[in-house]
Amino acid sequence: MSKWILMPDSFKGTMSSLEICRLMREALLRHVPDAEVVSIPVADGGEGSVEAFLAAMGGHRVEVPCTGPDFRKISGFYGLLADGYIAVIEMAAAAGLPLMEGRLCAEGATTYGVGELILAAIRDGARRIILGLGGSATNDGGCGCAAALGVRFLDGTGAEYVPVGGTLDRLCRIDMSHRSPLLNGVEIVTMCDVDNPLCGPNGASAVFGPQKGADPDMVTRLDRNLRHLSEVIRQDLGREIADLPGAGAAGGMGAGVMAFLGSRLQMGIETVLDTVGFDALLPGATAVLTGEGRIDCQSLRGKVVIGIAHRARQARVPVVAVVGDVAPGAEDAYQEGVTAIVSTNRRAVPWEVARQSARADLCAALEDLFRLYNAFRSAR
Repeated sequence: MSKWILMPDSFKGTMSSLEICRLMREALLRHVPDAEVVSIPVADGGEGSVEAFLAAMGGHRVEVPCTGPDFRKISGFYGLLADGYIAVIEMAAAAGLPLMEGRLCAEGATTYGVGELILAAIRDGARRIILGLGGSATNDGGCGCAAALGVRFLDGTGAEYVPVGGTLDRLCRIDMSHRSPLLNGVEIVTMCDVDNPLCGPNGASAVFGPQKGADPDMVTRLDRNLRHLSEVIRQDLGREIADLPGAGAAGGMGAGVMAFLGSRLQMGIETVLDTVGFDALLPGATAVLTGEGRIDCQSLRGKVVIGIAHRARQARVPVVAVVGDVAPGAEDAYQEGVTAIVSTNRRAVPWEVARQSARADLCAALEDLFRLYNAFRSAR
């Protein structure tokens, strides 16, 4: 009996990782009915990460009242995995762009609700928090999240306040002495797939600010305020975080979780592989079937396909990547452990046209792949 590990990323704008896993499984079992199938939907820290982890490992979703990015009360959520020890939190569940309902305001949005979700998960028994960054409406350097967890931010008069992107320039002192003791002994791992620094032309405000409603003048103010935050962090906490890779993720949330929560940033795929025990699944596997919407030179920078290939190569397990678009530079993936790349594109059409037949094209590619596998198996 053959053993297959199915671990695709989503095809952005067309299919979720969960749906692709289902289609792969159905195609595989049509052609190899006795196959042992291990399906692991991939989470990247953004929207859908909680559901992907729950599908892969079991557990349940927990609804929690919390503060939204515009300070209104909303219903947030997190996932508590089956072991009761690990909680998965999407930052976007409490601070995401859709929660602003079109009223984008990068200078006024808060991550306070993210801190409330962390506290709720710990009270629910979690000792390891997986926090996914992505899709945020905020630019507060994670100060709102930290404030919800008891960190005090003081202005020039000594008054405590909850900083947002537009008021970080008022910050004079950070007091960690009231940080919640519930955090003691809790490991917080932050899924982060970008390496932007906190400030500057490649920083949080310049790169991600415009999608949060920031015009050029606002970007300048936000960047200046985050730089000021980094200086106060250096002054009061003794941490140099401004230039750390990933510090600029999610409006500076990367910097905040490192400075205030002692979290480490990790590529999303590495977090998933560690959490599901991927290395232990590899012995005896026939192949790993993965994929993403597009494979190119950027895919080599710790993205899903390459992260999987690196680990599978150590166990001498073939990796087949089923992808939508194969771009220049994709061939370098072979040097990283990818055995074969199969494209779902059957004709040269614009993406807006191709997306309409994405499911049918994927199914056709999978049909060809497993027919080929059976042909080689029969020829042995």
